[in-house]
Amino acid sequence: MTLKRISRLYIILGKNFNTWISPIFPAFFIFFLRLFVGIGRFLDQIFYRSLKAPLTDPIIIVGNPRSGTTFLHRFLIKQSIGNGSQLWQMIYPSILIQKLVKPLLPILEKISPARHHSSEAHKTSLSSVETDDVSLLFRYLDGFFFYGFFLTFDEDNLFHWVDPKLRDTSVRDFTWFESMWKRNLISNQGDRYIGKLFSLSGNLPLFQKKFPDAKILYMVRDPLSVIPSGLSLVTGVLHKRFNFWSLNDKVKNRFIKRLYRALVELLIRFQEDWENGKINKEKVFIVRFDSMMNEFDILMDSILDFLNINKDDGLIEEIKLTSEKQRQYKSGHKYDLEKFGLTEDEIRTDCKKIYDTFLS
Repeated sequence: MTLKRISRLYIILGKNFNTWISPIFPAFFIFFLRLFVGIGRFLDQIFYRSLKAPLTDPIIIVGNPRSGTTFLHRFLIKQSIGNGSQLWQMIYPSILIQKLVKPLLPILEKISPARHHSSEAHKTSLSSVETDDVSLLFRYLDGFFFYGFFLTFDEDNLFHWVDPKLRDTSVRDFTWFESMWKRNLISNQGDRYIGKLFSLSGNLPLFQKKFPDAKILYMVRDPLSVIPSGLSLVTGVLHKRFNFWSLNDKVKNRFIKRLYRALVELLIRFQEDWENGKINKEKVFIVRFDSMMNEFDILMDSILDFLNINKDDGLIEEIKLTSEKQRQYKSGHKYDLEKFGLTEDEIRTDCKKIYDTFLS
């Protein structure tokens, strides 16, 4: 299956971006990188016996891209409530290799995939704490990241390749996450992990079975804002790397339509699992984006209670300062729905369940 994904990616890049030669060199690099990391991970098991201990009480932030997940994720980690994974740690998920690579980060930053990320969404770099979903792309060339950035360009609709209802890779994926999280906790000298996984919107019940003590913070934002913002994020990265907006209209429209459907599907699947009682609601806290912007201090009191975190004077002061900044913040982003071939009525209709359940 891995070879199938590699060959499909090669054809997609060649047909859509006329890049038949350049992908070959990164492919060889990734092959040797995986071999190198594999050796490091094997040695980790010998030198770090604590890897055999179970992961306890993780905090996982879930929600569509551009729903406020990055802000909350980085805020909690900055306040030392837990530790997350920096981008370079997901590329080199071995404790021993991380010790070797860390001094080289300033050099590696120049060839980092993060340089293609649009800074209009949020600043990122190899040393930035990022979503754990991207680690599946690095490890297995799979997952929603792989679909959102690449498979959506294919002439065939390949959503079934990443649809957990049709192809369940949860055992593989959750085992990988746990392995990576425990290593990065050791590297970061932490004891509680804070992750961010937008893909869990479509597969949270199985995650809760694997990690029954996990606390979930689910982010909700008006689809009229979060969907065009998500589309802008992905197309912004693709335009910076592949000049997306100069592509053939048929290719662009097909890509946008599929990505739109995938973003809506993530929202709807969480809502359906929530309404059908498949989610353990006692372990889930719903975080509304508007509350995070307008009453951050009140919201954080509730979140910290949910997470069983005691506030010290420093944390209280930081929450107060952040709350004032949030109230004063005015986004400069203006999203033109027409640019993506969408209308307000279409989004409201497709996301009616979201409005009725979480935003009424």
